[in-house]
Parts: sequence; C-alpha cells; structure tokens
Amino acid sequence: MNDITILVVEDDPAIRLGVVETLKSEGYRVIVAEDGYSGQRIALEETYDLALLDLMLPGIDGLQILEAVRGVKPEVPVILATARGDESERIRGLQSGADDYVVKPYSVKELLARIKAVLRRCGGSPDNELVTINGGVIDFSRREITYPDGSSASLSERESQLLYYLNRHRDRAVARGELLAKVWGIDPTGVNTRAIDMLVARLREKLGDNCESPQFLLTVRGKGYMLCRTPTSNSET
Repeated sequence: MNDITILVVEDDPAIRLGVVETLKSEGYRVIVAEDGYSGQRIALEETYDLALLDLMLPGIDGLQILEAVRGVKPEVPVILATARGDESERIRGLQSGADDYVVKPYSVKELLARIKAVLRRCGGSPDNELVTINGGVIDFSRREITYPDGSSASLSERESQLLYYLNRHRDRAVARGELLAKVWGIDPTGVNTRAIDMLVARLREKLGDNCESPQFLLTVRGKGYMLCRTPTSNSET
C-alpha cells in the first residue's frame, strides 16, 4: 500500500467499480463519489493527491467541479474522463486547468499510465532548483513562489511545468505547439491554444509581471512565449 489517495468521481456503476478495483490493486487509496454534487463537496473538503473526474455527471458536471477545485486547490492534479466525440469538452477542460484526460472507453493500462505520469510530474523539476524571476524565488520541487516580503503563492502542477520548461529555454521564443507537445504531452495539431494563453496570464499575475506590458514572460508575436533573464520593456515583436 502506498500513501497516494485518488478521488474518483464517476456515475456509471460498472466503470466506477472497475476503476476503483484497479486502483486499489495497484496500492492506491481511493475516495469515491457517484454524482456531481457529492463529487464537488468531497473534492473541496477531502484531502487527496489526484482527482479523476468524469465530464458527464448528474447534478454538477466535471468541468464545474474542476473549476471549483482550481479555485481552492490549484496544486492538485486533475484528469478528466471524456466521451470519444467530446473534443470541444476536452479543450475546455484543458483551458480550465485539467492536467490530462482519458477518452472512454479507456483501457486499464492507459488509465494507470496517465495517472502515474501525472503523479511523476507532480514531484517538481528533476533538479529541484531555485529560480529568481522579478524578485520572486520559484521552488519547483515545492511548486511555490516566495516573494521579497516573505509571502508566498502556490503553483499548480501545470503552471510549474510550463514555467519550468520556459525557464529551461530562457531568452528563446517557444511556440505554442511545442508547449502543447512538451508540457501538455498532446498532439498540437488542430488544438486550440487558448489554454496556454490563460495559463501564461495566471503566471504573469503570480510573478508580479504587468499583464498589460509584461517584462519577463513575453509574448513574441507569431512565435510564442519567451521567459527573459532581465526585464524587457517590449513584449510584442
């Protein structure tokens, strides 16, 4: 038995039973909710390491739960379970802060692989390095920014991954397609990149970078985003 707890919110009894038994057989602890209302309540009140949310739920859907969780637990990874034809919903999920998704009907091996991949990414950067940006010290291992006045803010898993990747490629414009492939781990072909834009906006706020005229996390027109080592006054080129 390991110390990882997974919240499963799934209304289909057969799928729920199969997922729960699979996770328990792998040594995970499991918390279960059978509908949207109980799912949201448990998601906000209980302690867990990862949530697996079905999109289509009675009462409150998975996206509503995801948005509620992101409001109070930005660091907790979330995987969405979607129907095969729900591409627009998957995109909305990524835009709302989902860390990954599985498409029904999914195999047990795929589900476990995605859970393990997301949980590995939660551990922070391989170097556990500290990086200073605009006076704030980013600890990737703890997914946290500490400001000069001693206050701090947590980073979600995806925020930490994106910032870590941009930091590894500082002073280079990184295309949105590259970020989708390397950070999100998905094929960028035909995917709306609004999820990246929203994540960058949140990162700018946490970095204390002026969202209207950023100096550190820049938008490079026609190319993507670039993290700069020194303040730069012009963000659009």
